[in-house]
This record gives sequence, structure tokens and C-alpha cells, in this order.
Amino acid sequence: MGNVVAVFSNKRSAKVLKRAHDLNVKALYFDKHAFVDTNEVLNVLKDINPDLIVLAGFLWLFPNKILRHFPNKVINIHPALLPKFGGKGMFGDRVHAAVIAEKEKETGITIHYVNEKYDEGEIIFQSTIPVEAHYKVTDVASKIHQLEYQHFPEVIQKLLESK
Repeated sequence: MGNVVAVFSNKRSAKVLKRAHDLNVKALYFDKHAFVDTNEVLNVLKDINPDLIVLAGFLWLFPNKILRHFPNKVINIHPALLPKFGGKGMFGDRVHAAVIAEKEKETGITIHYVNEKYDEGEIIFQSTIPVEAHYKVTDVASKIHQLEYQHFPEVIQKLLESK
């Protein structure tokens, strides 16, 4: 099993930062300026040299300067079956509402490598659920969360074992 060596967040109040700190795991908050316009985050990542960088709930475009240093080491989870319902602004309940509005028969999760475009990296894994006609956004969200909790740790572990 891989070890979490650091937790980064662009949300100062993210509970995961406190949780990491309590577990003696490096916890770092950064703002958009530090992420995009400086090498602050890149330099910390280079010092850590992680086997994998895992994004969860991260909505900013990942800078090429970081991707170049960590090829095929940055992954993301998306709450739909890419390439459908991906791209800038497509996250959380917006995705689920779009799935329902388009009367999709199924939806799911996609775990993919991150590249220079939103949600367009190589797909690593997908899992599906049926979408019933009576489903509301909250129904889809609940089922998607179950898939995320079930599969994301498994995929992360397999990727780490293959390195």
C-alpha cells in the first residue's frame, strides 16, 4: 500500500489539511497565484518526488510546468463517463444535472491521467451505474459517490503497484 506523503489544497478551510496535520503528514495550502504564476508548488512537489499525484475535487487546470515534471503521475476522478459531460465548469451537481437533462440511461465515474486540457487525459478506468427515469440530482450524486469511494482507492493502489 502506498503512503500519503503530503496533502495539498487550494481551500484554506479544507478539512483534509487538518486531518493530514493530525496524522503528521505534510499539509500545504496554496492559492491560484502560487499554483499558476510561481514555481512554489512545483518546487515542493519536486522535493517530495511523489510516485503519484491524486486529484480529488480539484477544479483548476493543471499547469504544464508541473505535468512536464510528472508525466503519467497526475490522475483525476470525474463524476461522469468521459468524454461526455467533461470540460471546464463540469463538476459536481452540474454534471449530474446534465446527465439527467440529456436523459442518459447510464452514468458513472472516470479516472484519468491529467493533461493540459480539462478532462481530456487518457482514461485509466470507468465504472457505470444505470440512471432511472425518476432519479433526481441527489440520487445520481449519491450513487456516484459510492462508485468513487469503492473504485478510486483500488485504482490508485493498482497504479502504485505497477510503478
